[in-house]
Amino acid sequence: MDITRLSLCEIKALLEKREISVIELVNTYLSAINEKNKLLNAFLHINHECLRQAEISQKRYLEGEIGALEGIPIAIKDNICTVDQPTTCASKILKGYMSPFDAHVIKKLRDAGAILIGKTNMDEFAFGSSTENSAFGPTLNPFDTQRVPGGSSGGSAAAVAANMSPGALGSDTGGSIRQPASFCGVVGLKPSYGRVSRYGLVAFGSSLDQIGPFAKNVKDVALILKVIAGYDECDSTCCDIPVPEYDKEIEKPLERSKITVGIPEEYFEKGLSSQIREKINKILDLLANDGFHIKNITLPHTHYGIPTYYIISTAEASTNLARFDGVKFGYRSKNSDTVYDLYVNSRGEGFGDETKRRIMLGTFVLSAGYYDAYYLKAQKVRTLIIEDFKSAFKAVDFIITPTTPETAFKLGEKAANPLMMYLSDIYTVGANLAGIPGINLPIGFSSDKLPMGMQILAPAFKELDLLRFTYYIEQNLTKE
Repeated sequence: MDITRLSLCEIKALLEKREISVIELVNTYLSAINEKNKLLNAFLHINHECLRQAEISQKRYLEGEIGALEGIPIAIKDNICTVDQPTTCASKILKGYMSPFDAHVIKKLRDAGAILIGKTNMDEFAFGSSTENSAFGPTLNPFDTQRVPGGSSGGSAAAVAANMSPGALGSDTGGSIRQPASFCGVVGLKPSYGRVSRYGLVAFGSSLDQIGPFAKNVKDVALILKVIAGYDECDSTCCDIPVPEYDKEIEKPLERSKITVGIPEEYFEKGLSSQIREKINKILDLLANDGFHIKNITLPHTHYGIPTYYIISTAEASTNLARFDGVKFGYRSKNSDTVYDLYVNSRGEGFGDETKRRIMLGTFVLSAGYYDAYYLKAQKVRTLIIEDFKSAFKAVDFIITPTTPETAFKLGEKAANPLMMYLSDIYTVGANLAGIPGINLPIGFSSDKLPMGMQILAPAFKELDLLRFTYYIEQNLTKE
């Protein structure tokens, strides 16, 4: 039996029945990483201390004092702070940086007994949609190594898809969990803004970022979310609301006749792959046959989502990245005679091209004379987008859309055209602007054997409803 092909919950059951040991499990995944990572470059750092942690976890099993993720290997995106592994954000400017503290989600994973098996590759500072913008080389798609895994959490998605970890954490600012999950054929969830603490996440866009899980199926994602969700006094944007037993509650039957699914016309226009469109339409037909109500809706400001997102996100990024100046920590240029030269050269040599591009864009839209024309106007449009979703959710319970316009594109195909790369997030940025939860559900493969994904959205803090509905589709409809 190849343990790595099992789901997280299946592995958890084997551990609880004592059919495998934690040490055996961790060694199996370390072997898989050693075998596959040279090609895929999904991991930037392997935690070799995890074997010692596995021994401690095994003792807990023998003593009957186990956590919700006891002994389960989890991969961590390299922009989430960990005290015992480097946190580099895939950037030269933070190469070798060791955080003095754990992120809140890391503390919760440790408390639940999870084994942090390594840190995964990403677009530098999460700026990208392909994981090609890493200072340590691109990650490759496990289904076709000539193609990208998506981004910016491409390393985490690839690690789960290639059976190098049963679960992983990523961050999602404009689709960076859902888009790579779609490209790699795994489940990826962006929780509501404030559902999971951002403390210890190296900030990209502070009003947009959320940490979320990757796994092979919906139940696995639900279990990880149950562990990492919850109030944190260190994050003023984290909401103090109860955390449901997501993994147990999702199996409850749905009252199908009382559920209405919205289909926004703006997400099914020209530019969408015909194969993705056909597969989603087939699922919608099956939902209708099962008693769900399907309703066409409109989200009229959808077309402003990409420009609004990139104005707000780059503005926030330029502010957040001001701290990387070669003075306090990180890379420091050796070619500096003055403090000014130290700032300029450290940032010029330490940041990659895409990071510089976004800092410049963000600085421009915040500058005197342009603030009102760009940033302020973008915030007003963001409010309109939020109102679009609020209005829609008065009429429907869930919204179904494609996750991406196409399947995974080839390495280098969009690297020379940033605008085309930015459009990869066209279906996902709305959820971040509105602060609502969204999930990618794999729905099969294209004719060229590449994964396709479907996005499901729900009102803010309705993750349990979202997971229950997605679980129903996964169990009953995607295999049709």
